[in-house]
Amino acid sequence: MSAEATNPATPGPVTSGAQRRRGRARLDLRRLGRAALLGSGTRDRLPDAIGHVAEAHRAHYPDADLEPLRRAYVLAESSHRGQMRKSGEPYITHPLAVTLILAQLGAEITTLTASLLHDTVEDTDVTLDQVRTEFGDDVCYLVDGVTKLEKVDYGAAAEPETFRKMLVATGNDVRVMSIKLADRLHNMRTLGVMRPEKQARIAKVTRDVLIPLAERLGVQALKTELEDLVFSILHPEEHAEVQALIAANAAAEGDSLGDIADQVRAVLRDAGITAEVLIRPRHSVSVHRVHRKRGDLRAADFGRLLVLVTEDADCYGVLGELHTCFTPVVSEFKDFIAVPKFNLYQSLHTAVTRSDGEVAEVLIRTHQMHQVAEAGVVALRNPYAPPSEEPVAGAEDERVDPTRPGWLSRLLDWQQAAPDPDTFWSTLREDLAQDREIAVFRPDGGTLGLPAGASCVDAAYAQYGEDAHACIGARVNGRLATLSTVLRDGDTVQLLMGQDAASGPSREWLDHARTPAARIAIRRWLTTHPAPAAPAPAPSAQRPVQQAPTALTGPDDAAPRSAAANAVVDREGASARLAGCCTPVPPDDVTGFAVRGGVVTVHRVGCPAVKRMKEVGRPEIGVRWGDSAECRVTLTAESFGRAHLLADLTEAIALEGVAIISATVEPPTQQRVRHTYTLQLPDAADLPGLMRAMRAVPGVYDVSRAQHPAAAAH
Repeated sequence: MSAEATNPATPGPVTSGAQRRRGRARLDLRRLGRAALLGSGTRDRLPDAIGHVAEAHRAHYPDADLEPLRRAYVLAESSHRGQMRKSGEPYITHPLAVTLILAQLGAEITTLTASLLHDTVEDTDVTLDQVRTEFGDDVCYLVDGVTKLEKVDYGAAAEPETFRKMLVATGNDVRVMSIKLADRLHNMRTLGVMRPEKQARIAKVTRDVLIPLAERLGVQALKTELEDLVFSILHPEEHAEVQALIAANAAAEGDSLGDIADQVRAVLRDAGITAEVLIRPRHSVSVHRVHRKRGDLRAADFGRLLVLVTEDADCYGVLGELHTCFTPVVSEFKDFIAVPKFNLYQSLHTAVTRSDGEVAEVLIRTHQMHQVAEAGVVALRNPYAPPSEEPVAGAEDERVDPTRPGWLSRLLDWQQAAPDPDTFWSTLREDLAQDREIAVFRPDGGTLGLPAGASCVDAAYAQYGEDAHACIGARVNGRLATLSTVLRDGDTVQLLMGQDAASGPSREWLDHARTPAARIAIRRWLTTHPAPAAPAPAPSAQRPVQQAPTALTGPDDAAPRSAAANAVVDREGASARLAGCCTPVPPDDVTGFAVRGGVVTVHRVGCPAVKRMKEVGRPEIGVRWGDSAECRVTLTAESFGRAHLLADLTEAIALEGVAIISATVEPPTQQRVRHTYTLQLPDAADLPGLMRAMRAVPGVYDVSRAQHPAAAAH
């Protein structure tokens, strides 16, 4: 039974089970009030109690057959008879109110029928088999989808597991969630009879789960009212302040927004554009946000202009006229018609300024777009009916099937991997808190839908699932990028996979994962692959891997002095030393500068140190290469971390006939590893081939000549 339902006429204990059944309530005096409220009806006549539902439904479906609605009401009324809400009203008023909300949004007859019955299986003797027999599989599925799991069976996990069940059902039929949202809205409207602590608990769940779901399904009419109700419960003082601001604006003289609306009507009339111009007041939470952003509010901040037209092209015609006759605020323009939001929302947003400086925000959309903007998936009516049934006016028989929008597909995927109800519940709230989606492209032209702020880590798990453990990097728009790179809408992402199937993610991947699918998969891998005990820290930032007996002699000597034997200096008696900052080798263009002890340091001509020394007036000394082709050079290999990488690089160097003098490997950073090698080449001409061979090693994405800070001794 829902939190609002009571059954004072049925004493004694109740039986337990997955779907508890309660005995029929005995008639009591409260039924007299119910009968007076709901009126009577004959077997073939529509009951008076659902007359307002029928009227709202026929506004969208003039020729609708209301017989299923009548039969559903008869079953719901008889099964809930005697049950009362905590407010003292007959319980049947609740499913009636929920059904009216959906009827006003344009829900079709299957949704309305299920809405009238949505608490019968949970709170009465009615069974799912009975619903299926009387109303068919679709209605039965919707009723089952919104039926809660019992605390007696699930304990503290009842609420998260109920939402998991409901979301899985929504994955097959989004109408399940539309009924749940309308159900929560009516319960929130009547929450005042609850204890304050229970009001706060329900309001927080509504804020964290139901409102984001309403946003994702595009049901703005429900979302905005839920936001205001939650705001009034969780922030009563701020809510009262906003209400006072709204009341003061309503009582103030003048109506600047109304004046601008009149001007807009005149402009569009003169342009020959048929349009309806409405003033759309902001709801409380919207006013609160604007107040926090801007401080003092202007009269036009309490509402926006809504311009409704018939055709898509007229939207842009209206925009052109407004931007011609008023001064547009360029930063406020957004085109959600060309690029709809992921929740089906379409509209043009702009803001215009009058000559007196008054600014008005304007929304421009067609009547069909407006219906979808208000009701979201409910406005799509029955997306599961054949195209010939229930055509949507103005949609040209095109039908959007919202059964599995991208965010819902991801949610259904990761919820299967959530190890326990607590993890599912906390992860669901985190996932729903990400309120914007981006689309990134794969090299094959496919797309990945991801939340805003997602990284290459998220893209890897979205594309490959748990095989993404072997990902070693990515190319974003053709450029190499680390897995931590944050993606933007429209990026093209190529994910680079390692060859070692035993490799896995590091703990720092969690710092860059935004999607639950990625975070759950990474945590599960880390749990099943505990890291070995960390060795004692090395005394320096770099860990020596292999060191030749010959010692390095100073900051300028990234190679020993003997490596400069084939450099000839144009100064009698001077010896050459290759500069460690640019490590020149034949046939590089080189120059030299004298240092203490009759030594000339040899630099590549393009070395930054050369420019600095010229600027301070240091004289250059000519240097050329001698006949010897042998040289010593320092190379840096940038790579993505993986097992056996050092061994593979060492083997590639050895196969080129090059001797390794020394090598260092820096600690990994964001899965990137830097290897620095000092190498003895038999011929300087072999250097390009060696660098190509090193780049060909899987995981290596760049090899370059080492660049070190120039020594102060220069």
